[in-house]
Amino acid sequence: MATPSETQRDGDGADETLLRFVERFAMVLSGFGLARMPARVFAYVLADDADRYSAAELARALRVSPAAISGAVRTLVDAGLLGKEREPGARVDTYRIDDDDLWATIVAQRIDMVEPFERIAAEGVELLGADTPGGRRLRETQEFYAFMRAKFPEIITEWQEHKRALFGDGDPDHPA
Repeated sequence: MATPSETQRDGDGADETLLRFVERFAMVLSGFGLARMPARVFAYVLADDADRYSAAELARALRVSPAAISGAVRTLVDAGLLGKEREPGARVDTYRIDDDDLWATIVAQRIDMVEPFERIAAEGVELLGADTPGGRRLRETQEFYAFMRAKFPEIITEWQEHKRALFGDGDPDHPA
């Protein structure tokens, strides 16, 4: 449990406990290949309570330069991890998590990326022969990725049923 001094907000209103968590979460995301600054921005947007952020708000909250935020949000928008919007008449873009079913959406966006692994593994099997040790490993690789792609729709359906059981209408703020 956080002590009162750990949950105090600084002059910009950033919760120190939140920022410590964001840094730890960003380290985990970085370990999976997301660059450090986009990882920090994504972790912050995921964990903070607001639903939209301007680049200036993100820079203040994370205590970094606007230029660092600019590159980070571009990376996250391009990867489909953040949505970019502009309100009618507004002069600045805002960024938000792009979907209510965040993780299913993220994985769905990436599941087709395994198809090239299937293809190249199949090519390797044909070139090397399925009866060689390398050919057998490549065949296993091909079949693993084919299995994952085939099972993904079923896993998403199960996840959505599980999510409804946990949260009712899908709103985590109002559990069933």
